[in-house]
Amino acid sequence: MNDNELLHRIALNLRVERTIKSLTQAQLAEIIDVHEKYIGKIETGKQNITVKTLNKLANALNIDICRLLELKN
Repeated sequence: MNDNELLHRIALNLRVERTIKSLTQAQLAEIIDVHEKYIGKIETGKQNITVKTLNKLANALNIDICRLLELKN
């Protein structure tokens, strides 16, 4: 798997999990203390994120960090 495929996998999984939790990008951004445009960039696969941010997202969504890396939704 190349870097772009990984970013797109995270993007899709994040969008799905955020939607399941009925959170807007702005609400999720506020929870993890980032700008909502940053969440938008992550969800379009345009933003490379740190493991620290990935962990914050998983915690905010109350999911295992592995869920954001899964192949299937």
